[in-house]
Amino acid sequence: MEQESQKPDFWDNRENTENTFTRISQLKETIEPWSQLRAAVQELKDLFELYRHEPDSEEFEGELIQQLTGVKTQFDQLYIKSLLSEKFDANNAFLTIHSGAGGTEACDWVSMLLRMYLRWIEVRGFKAVVLDMLEAEGGLKSVTIEVSGKNSYGYLKGETGVHRLVRISPFDSNKRRHTSFASVYVSPVIDDIINIDIRPEDIRVDTYRASGAGGQHVNKTDSAVRMTHLETGIVVQCQNERSQHKNRATAMKVLTSRLYEYQRQQQEAEKTKHSAEKKEISWGNQIRSYVFQPYTMIKDHRTLAQTGNIQAVMEGEIDLFIEAYLQWNMK
Repeated sequence: MEQESQKPDFWDNRENTENTFTRISQLKETIEPWSQLRAAVQELKDLFELYRHEPDSEEFEGELIQQLTGVKTQFDQLYIKSLLSEKFDANNAFLTIHSGAGGTEACDWVSMLLRMYLRWIEVRGFKAVVLDMLEAEGGLKSVTIEVSGKNSYGYLKGETGVHRLVRISPFDSNKRRHTSFASVYVSPVIDDIINIDIRPEDIRVDTYRASGAGGQHVNKTDSAVRMTHLETGIVVQCQNERSQHKNRATAMKVLTSRLYEYQRQQQEAEKTKHSAEKKEISWGNQIRSYVFQPYTMIKDHRTLAQTGNIQAVMEGEIDLFIEAYLQWNMK
């Protein structure tokens, strides 16, 4: 591709030029770290051969172990990145959380999950924009955010499913244990070049007054937009902009993403003979359980990854589950 870029007519097509340089940059980001790792491994082997026959070789043992640990850490990080090889893994992501069974408890659980993901996004150096938020007693009924950062969708795609919480309710004066459910749905932000056929007659568009912060203008006009895809029943909303036109454009972007993910799941369902229908947000359908009482344990029921450090997980340390899913998904 670099040789192509040296040809005289390469600059005639600006779009092709930009795409080529972007692709070259992406390939270098993939290849160069592995080349550096190979060089580090070879250096480590040379050091081992140099020192293992020396009388005082024990002096160098600590140095060799330290370098070996560094090489292994580097390999583990690159290995996880190598699992992000599916279509759209490199893209940004839309992440939606809906409350399920549990009433007020479930709405509080949505707020807790949102905070967990926002902390993970912050630590990763990614960015999050809230596109829609529906408040309710005790917390949030639903929320949709756009996550921007390299491989956002690839990392977060395994979070799709029902998340179950067991704890002593702060809303129960009798201090009884309650079980709450929330569903997480992740879909990729899709480039314009991907063609998803959405006919105007296939969707219903409703406008309403935006709630929450945003100034008097937002609350006095029907700037918020809700789109319903009639055939699939998929509903998306956006109210983060003052302009109805901008909210409509963003809602269409989210709908396109959700429809692509829906079609992909339908195709996979046909291949695997499993139903792709959305599961009920309640007992028996959870992908992960978060148990705060009577013991502390968070366990993913697909990968069997688990930890007792619930405080760290709720502060955004979910890489254990993300990495376990990526490895499980490739098997």
